Amino acid sequence: MSAAAGSVPNVTAHSTAAQSVRVALIGNPNCGKTALFNQLTGSRQKVANYAGVTVERKEGRFHAPSGRSYAVLDLPGAYSLHAASLDEAVARDVCRGFYPGEPAPDVLVCVVDATNLRLHLRFALEVRELGRPMVLAVNMMDAAKRRGIEVDLAALERELGVPVVPTVAVRNGGARELVAMLDRVSQKLHEPGAHLPAELVHDPDALHAETRRLLSLAVTMPRRTAEVDDTLDRWLLHPVLGLLSLAVVMFLIFQAVYAWATPLMDLIEAGTGALGEAVGNLMPDGPLRSLLVDGIIAGLGSVVVFLPQILILFAFILALEESGYLPRAAFLLDRLMSQAGLSGRSFIPLLSSFACAVPGIMATRSIQDPRDRLATILVAPLMTCSARLPVYALLIGAFIPQRQVAGGLLNLQGLVLFALYAAGIASALAVAWIMKKWRRDKSEHALLLELPSYRIPHPRDLLIGLWERAWIFLRRVGGIILALTILLWFLLSFPAPPAGATGPAIDYSFAGRIGHALTAVFAPIGFNWQICIALIPGLAAREVAVSSLATVYALSAADDEAAAQALSPIITDTWSLATALALLVWFIYAPQCISTLATIKRETNSWKQVAIATGYLFGLAYLASFVTYRVAVALGAG
Repeated sequence: MSAAAGSVPNVTAHSTAAQSVRVALIGNPNCGKTALFNQLTGSRQKVANYAGVTVERKEGRFHAPSGRSYAVLDLPGAYSLHAASLDEAVARDVCRGFYPGEPAPDVLVCVVDATNLRLHLRFALEVRELGRPMVLAVNMMDAAKRRGIEVDLAALERELGVPVVPTVAVRNGGARELVAMLDRVSQKLHEPGAHLPAELVHDPDALHAETRRLLSLAVTMPRRTAEVDDTLDRWLLHPVLGLLSLAVVMFLIFQAVYAWATPLMDLIEAGTGALGEAVGNLMPDGPLRSLLVDGIIAGLGSVVVFLPQILILFAFILALEESGYLPRAAFLLDRLMSQAGLSGRSFIPLLSSFACAVPGIMATRSIQDPRDRLATILVAPLMTCSARLPVYALLIGAFIPQRQVAGGLLNLQGLVLFALYAAGIASALAVAWIMKKWRRDKSEHALLLELPSYRIPHPRDLLIGLWERAWIFLRRVGGIILALTILLWFLLSFPAPPAGATGPAIDYSFAGRIGHALTAVFAPIGFNWQICIALIPGLAAREVAVSSLATVYALSAADDEAAAQALSPIITDTWSLATALALLVWFIYAPQCISTLATIKRETNSWKQVAIATGYLFGLAYLASFVTYRVAVALGAG
C-alpha cells in the first residue's frame, strides 16, 4: 500500500479493478476516524467543501497490496443519522447516495471507539440499517487493552452480521486488517444481495435495547471510565480550578499566536520586500513595474504574512482537540457564553481573533450548531486584532499624555489602550445578545458533548492537519485578497499626476478623488479629506492606514514606525482631540480588513452574510464615532 509509511506493506501488483472502490469512513466524533483516514491515505489527500455547503470534504487514495485502488472519503463526525446538524445531514445523505454530485460509496466503514462502545455501537446499528456493504472497524484496541476492556470481535460480527476488524489508527500497520477485509468485501460488491434497501431506524428504544444486548454479549469492561480521566477531570472540570486552568491554557495560546508568529511574519515581510525590490530593480519605471511590485507581490505578501498565525493557532486547536481537552473547555464556558447568545465552543475562536480575525473565523468550524457558528463569525471582527495596534499607538501617543494616574500605579495611555480592547469585547457580547433576541428561533439549544478519553496527539495527524489548513487558507482567501489588492493598486495609481503637480500623487488618483468626495459623508464625525483617503488603502489591512497617512502628508518614511514618528507632531498640530478620539473609536468597529470579509464569504458561502457584517460594522463605527466626536466637541476638545 502506498499510503502512510509503515501502515501497510507496499506490494507492487497489477490493479484488479478498472476503477477505484469508493470507501466512506463514518463514525461518532472522537472515534479516531480521521486518524484512520490519515493512516490509510497519508499525504494523498485533497480537501474541499461539499457542493453548496461549507462542510469540509476530505478525500484520499491508496492502493492495497492486492493492487486494488481505493478512494477514501472521510465523512463528518455524526452521533445519529437522524440529523441535528448540517454535518450529520451531509454524512447521512452521502451514505444513502442522496447527496447531489456525490457518488454513493461502495463500502461503508463504520469506525467505533473500543473504549466507548456503549455510545458508538448505537450509531453503528443505525449505519447497518442503511443496507450498504459495511465493515465495522473497532478502533483504539490498544487503549482498550490498557484499561482491561475485552471486546469479543467474533461475537460482534456474528450478532451484527457484518465483518468486524480491530484497528489502531495511531500505530504503523494499525490498518492492515481493515485493508485486507476491504479487499474481501470489494470482491463481493457485484454479487446478488450485496445492497439492501436503505431504511433508517425510527425507534430509539429498540436501538438502546439492542445496544445493551450487544454490550452484554461481547464487551467486558472493568469500569466505565478510565481512572486517569476521572483524576484529571476532578481538576480540569472543577468550577474554580477548571476555569483557572483554562485561563492559563488560553493565555499560552494567546501569547503564542501573538508573539511566536512575529519573527516568522517579519521574515515573510522582509522576503516580500526583498522580492519586490529585486523585481523593481530589474524593470524600468512604469505601470507594469508598479503592478508587479506594488500590486501582485505586495498583495501576495499581505496574504502569506497571516500564515504563521494560522499554523500556530491551529496547532494548538488540533492538539487540544486530539487530546480531548477542547470539549471540556467548551463545557466549562457554555453557561457564561450562553448568556450572550453564544456557546462554549465560541470562546476559542473569539480569543484567537485578538491576534487576527481570519484564523478566528476559520476556527469556528469546531462549532456544530450553525446558528451559534454564524453568530460567532459575525462578532469575531469586533475583537481587537493586532493590526489595530499601529493606529492605536499613533493616536494615543500623539493625543494622550504620558501621565501616571491612581497614585502612580497606572499609566493613562495604557488605560486608554485597555479601554479600547474592553470596548471591543463588550460590543461583541452586546451584538451577540441582540442577535439572540432578534432571531426567529428562540429555542435554547443545549450543548451536548461527548467527553472523550484523554490521549496524546499523534504528530502525523497534527502535521497533516496543519498542511490542510495552510493550503485551505492560501487557496480560498488568497485569490480574493490578491484580486482586491490589485484593484486598490489601480485606484491609488491612476490617473497619474498632471505635469507640474506638487502634491502627493495619491491626491490626483481615483482614490484621492473618492477621498475628497467622502469628506461630505465623514465631516460630521470629524474626519478630514486626508483621513478619508487613508481609509481607502486601509481597507486592505488596517495598519496600512498609518503609511497611507504619511503618503497623504507628503512624508517619506521607510516603514510604519518611522511614518508614525514623523506623523505624530503633524497630526497633533492639525487635528483636534475630538477627531483623534473619533478615529480611535472608528477603528474599534469598522471592518477595514478585506481578508476578514473574504474569510466570512468563504466560511458562510454567502454574500448576504458579508453584506450584513459589513453593514452593521460600518454602522456601529459611524454611530460610535459620531457620538464620540460630538461629545468631545461639547466638552471643549474640538
